[in-house]
Amino acid sequence: MAKDLYNWNPEDEQQWASTGKHIANRNLWISIPCLLVGFAVWLYWGIITVQMLNLGFPYLKSELFSLVAIAGLSGATLRIPSTFFIRIAGGRNTIFLTTALLILPAVGTGLALQDINTPLWQFQLLALLSGFGGGNFASSMSNISFFFPKRVQGYSLGMNAGLGNFGVTTMQILVPLVMTFAIFGGEAMILQNSSGTLVGKIEAGTATYIHNAGFVWLLLLVPLAVFSWFGMNNIRDQHVSPDIGFTLGAFSKILFMLAIGLCTAALGLWLILPAKANGSGWEIDKIIVLPLIIISTVFLLKMIPGEINKSLNRQYKIFSNKHTWAMTIIYTMTFGSFIGYAAAFALAIKVVFGYQHLVVDGVLTHDTINPNGPSALMFAWTGPFIGALIRPLGGMISDKLGGAKVTQIISIVMVFSALGVAYFMRQAYMSATPEEFFIPFLILFLLLFTATGIGNGSTFRTIAAVFNKEQAGPVLGWTSAVAAYGAFYIPKVFGEQIKAATPEYALYGFAAFYTVCIIINWWFYLRKDAYVKNP
Repeated sequence: MAKDLYNWNPEDEQQWASTGKHIANRNLWISIPCLLVGFAVWLYWGIITVQMLNLGFPYLKSELFSLVAIAGLSGATLRIPSTFFIRIAGGRNTIFLTTALLILPAVGTGLALQDINTPLWQFQLLALLSGFGGGNFASSMSNISFFFPKRVQGYSLGMNAGLGNFGVTTMQILVPLVMTFAIFGGEAMILQNSSGTLVGKIEAGTATYIHNAGFVWLLLLVPLAVFSWFGMNNIRDQHVSPDIGFTLGAFSKILFMLAIGLCTAALGLWLILPAKANGSGWEIDKIIVLPLIIISTVFLLKMIPGEINKSLNRQYKIFSNKHTWAMTIIYTMTFGSFIGYAAAFALAIKVVFGYQHLVVDGVLTHDTINPNGPSALMFAWTGPFIGALIRPLGGMISDKLGGAKVTQIISIVMVFSALGVAYFMRQAYMSATPEEFFIPFLILFLLLFTATGIGNGSTFRTIAAVFNKEQAGPVLGWTSAVAAYGAFYIPKVFGEQIKAATPEYALYGFAAFYTVCIIINWWFYLRKDAYVKNP
């Protein structure tokens, strides 16, 4: 087991050159694959639901979108307690336990997918537990921020987040592939509609092992839990993790705080979902419920007595800093868009381009399979791949040019890309031959993903420059928590607007939000008398 670290100071050139850089890089290169699998388990519902549709699982399209949204909301909510884990429980303890917890939804999903008659509530519960993977981002980023000096924060955080985000692409490539053969045994199901993988189209009538989508992650989770336990470090200094205590006590703190997040997320979902989807039936608007989830989670965490309360009091000081709120909004534009689009991309391609939109008896219908439609599983990985790949580059460019300047440029690109995607999505959703509009739709969506990736890197640079060392970690966790609600909000909005036959309205709304972010970024960091000039 790696030793706990004392008197850790990466800004000390001599310490960094002698031992610091090696230790920091070791923790980074164990953190990255742990985060990668976390993203994969969190967001695999975007691919699984497409295949459930192809296999004839007895659920409505809106119910399948809701599984993606449930995982998104859970993961975002769990980032709130995860923001504060490092100071309370230590880096090694946190990464080990949160990685090991992913085994629960992975095994459960594999078992549930073996039966086409598995009730919806079981998938909803598993989607809720998949949120463990989403929550891991906040603790992982906070942890890595303490290991590296400020001058390379854009690079180190960009690498951790960018390569960690490759979990989305890895999942979107690996899951369709492992469904094609009996790697874990079990009974096959037969495709009712054509599907696909990275290498080609799979015709209807083909045997498919959809349960492999859950089981395959055990091949990575078990060794990664071992590597994180024996290879990572807790930093025991006052500004990082001064009061960890014994290991089992640290684990109990993490589990209790995660339980609070799961409960508030579940309650919020119950208020939002219709009765037929195991909700309250009140269907309270998400714009009302999401702030209630965030506020109640923060409040309940604050009510925990003892050492946790003392630690949170210190970390909650970030909420009195105006830059926390400015960067929360800006980071929601970049990462919130990336993760939301990544969650919804495959199912959106399937629903918009995989069906012919025909006028029958004067009514526009969307239920006829389009034999010329693109395979969602062949293209879904491309956007997240580009967004994740380019994220470290965004951090490195921002280290040289300044984070706010780079953010401003990509924000403008995002506005026009979103409007372009909206136009071609509308044309496709009104056409009997929607495939004619797929190429421009795909190109503009890839441009949108590229901009979100660069923007993710630039916002890391801004946060590292604006906040001191103690606050930067919690701020990274908090902003990522709020931004992660994009994984709930965007699939939910897509599902609602597709049901209303106006999918383009979703993109119009996102473009308007990006415009607001341009103004906020300019006011705080680019105008003549900015609070911090182009950090």
